[in-house]
Amino acid sequence: MSDGTKSRRRQWGSERRSEPLSIVHPKPSKRMVTTGRLAIVATVGFWLIYVITTVFRELVNNPGAGFRFTIEAVSYLLVVTILTFSALMYLLARQGALYRFRSHVRVPRGELDRHFAEYTDGITVLVPSYAEETNVVRATLWSAALQEFPDLRIVLLLDDPPYPTDLEKAETLDATRALAAQIEAALRIPSERFQTSVDELAARFATGDAVTRLDVQKLVDDYVAAAEWLEAMADTEQVGDHVDEFFVDQIVMGLARELRLTIVALGGALDQDSYPDQDRLITLALRLSRIFTAKLDYFERKKFASLSHEANKAMNLNSYIGLMGRAWSTEETVDGVVLREAEDAASADVIIPDTTYLLTLDADSLLLRDYCVRLVYLLEQPENAQVAVTQTPYSAFRGAPTRIERVAGATTDLQHILHQGMTYYNATFWVGANAVIRKRALEDIVEVEVVAGFEVKTFIQDRTVIEDTESSIDLGTHGWTLVNYPERLSYSATPPDFGSLIVQRRRWANGGLLILPKFWDQLRERRFNRERVLLSEILLRSNYMASIAWASFGLLFLLAYPYDSRLLSPFVFLAALPYFIAMGSDLRSAGHRFSDIFRIYGFNLVLLPVNLAGVFKSFQQMITGEKIPFVRTPKVKNRTAAPALYVLTPYVIVLFSLFTLYRDIVLQNWGNALFAAFNAVMAAGAIRAYIGLWNSAVDVWLGFLNFLYVDRKKKKEPQRSLVDPDAPVDWQTILYHGDRRLGRDLRQSKDRRRRIGIRSSSPRSRVNAGSAIQNVDRSE
Repeated sequence: MSDGTKSRRRQWGSERRSEPLSIVHPKPSKRMVTTGRLAIVATVGFWLIYVITTVFRELVNNPGAGFRFTIEAVSYLLVVTILTFSALMYLLARQGALYRFRSHVRVPRGELDRHFAEYTDGITVLVPSYAEETNVVRATLWSAALQEFPDLRIVLLLDDPPYPTDLEKAETLDATRALAAQIEAALRIPSERFQTSVDELAARFATGDAVTRLDVQKLVDDYVAAAEWLEAMADTEQVGDHVDEFFVDQIVMGLARELRLTIVALGGALDQDSYPDQDRLITLALRLSRIFTAKLDYFERKKFASLSHEANKAMNLNSYIGLMGRAWSTEETVDGVVLREAEDAASADVIIPDTTYLLTLDADSLLLRDYCVRLVYLLEQPENAQVAVTQTPYSAFRGAPTRIERVAGATTDLQHILHQGMTYYNATFWVGANAVIRKRALEDIVEVEVVAGFEVKTFIQDRTVIEDTESSIDLGTHGWTLVNYPERLSYSATPPDFGSLIVQRRRWANGGLLILPKFWDQLRERRFNRERVLLSEILLRSNYMASIAWASFGLLFLLAYPYDSRLLSPFVFLAALPYFIAMGSDLRSAGHRFSDIFRIYGFNLVLLPVNLAGVFKSFQQMITGEKIPFVRTPKVKNRTAAPALYVLTPYVIVLFSLFTLYRDIVLQNWGNALFAAFNAVMAAGAIRAYIGLWNSAVDVWLGFLNFLYVDRKKKKEPQRSLVDPDAPVDWQTILYHGDRRLGRDLRQSKDRRRRIGIRSSSPRSRVNAGSAIQNVDRSE
């Protein structure tokens, strides 16, 4: 049902289809696999032909061509090579995905039930959240709470300031805090009913009783009650946008439909007077109990002075993980509440249980119904004992109301395929939106330091803003591997406007170059240990971390520099053609349009300055050694204003491309002219579709106003000296900090004593000195 609120206006050219793709990827045909191989061969072949027939021929046949032409030839060859290499890595990863989809066989439901029948290990779902809308967090928590798992704990890690002064923010924070208790209370009644059914069945069958028709009928009644409970919940849900629609139809009703399917099966057993055995009946009853049983809580690290307050998702996760498995007592200090390890659980104020597995889940992501059991089942297999992280790279929600969200979602769906293929070559990277993690693996890579007397554990590195990528390298260094589960079981939000997309993509572009040296160190260590390292893994990992940098600079050179027409060749176009055809085919198989390859090209053109800004931030961190602040992607219903620089630069690209077109027509450099015309058309179309002419004017005007606006400097209030005899003694601060905070005041007091000629050695003279200083303060 609709909540009556105004949703985002649907644009022309947006996505009409709201139904997601199938969970299991269709098996690729032999023809598709064969053409994928041919595409790889063709890309390499056409690049070699270009190098031999164009670059080498020009340099060999024209030895007097001059220094400038030689530099142009070398630089153009370099640009073409790195762009061709990135295209080749796309085709290679795509081919690996085809191999995995072809060989993947879904684990039957019965095997999952059998494996988890007497399973006791637990999983903790950690949901880091900062300034998220309450309804967004609510949907995420529900998708986690309805997971079927024996021991499921869900903790919302709130990173908002815990004591906001703004009334609206305080109300939102209180509503978000209340979510855990509300969901747990809503699940309590069905959970108690279904757990009672399990206990009754187990007690009856323990005496050797046989399965009767009444047993099966009671189980059917339980499944009917569970399905009706979910359907009633779906009827009361407020649907304001396509994400809400997905939550109702795929999370709540998807689970209800699956339970209805079990009802059909049990009904068939009743009709045929052929019943499941005792163990099967108990596992079916146990399944209902586990679906509706979850422990939910929230945790706010910023309430504790002894925990890290670094403003990033990694340290939010690290703070809680570092507390797991121990009992803690709280102590009030002048700096706030600190946590100290308790001697025993009876005297503890906070007890945080430990679990075998962790599931990290972004607050704007949703999990399909059997995410936990399928991914943990994978980790439980003997051959996967060294797998630290498994995940399903998230897909985009369908039915995007804006053009930019639709195209950004299309790139997300392409990335899902590529990540699946990278697993084939042992080149998996942790994608932080969702993942099941073996906690023992995190304990292998933990780094411990003491800050201000408190132990700070870092499991997930926050040195860069792409913490999941760096952690992937750390895990590999310690002998762990990562695996992408070859199904679509998770979905995450895509920025709906240009302003919020800038924040996300600039963050993604920052950090890869910083992590690359750590990967080279890992390779040296693995070779020293005589571990086999495939070339495909090296190439794919290097491309993943550095391709944004070199592809952005390569495209910038092609746009800006008028290369000699003798360097142009149709073989460059032919080398890129397999990449674009394969991408179009992947887009179509993912429910998009083949023509979206042109929209994605324009999309990448307008994002060129954003990617370059992220790369330059990496260079800045290399030089200064200071961490780049983590900027969270805005999650708002209204449009996020974009910085004027990123709005104006696409217009500059269009104007410069038109100037290049005019110049090349005059010089009859037809190859460059065609390329310039294509870029002008694609960039202009992308500006109109993804930024908007009116939005551009508004954002530039806002940028101009922000440039003119200067914050009024607040006058510093005179600090009262800690040696002021009239001031009450802050004995708590003195006892807790010692001279750390008194040092400056005492030095200032000493300087003032010198100015007024006071010398003091006795306690009485020091008091007199304090009075004299007070008089000086007043006179000044």
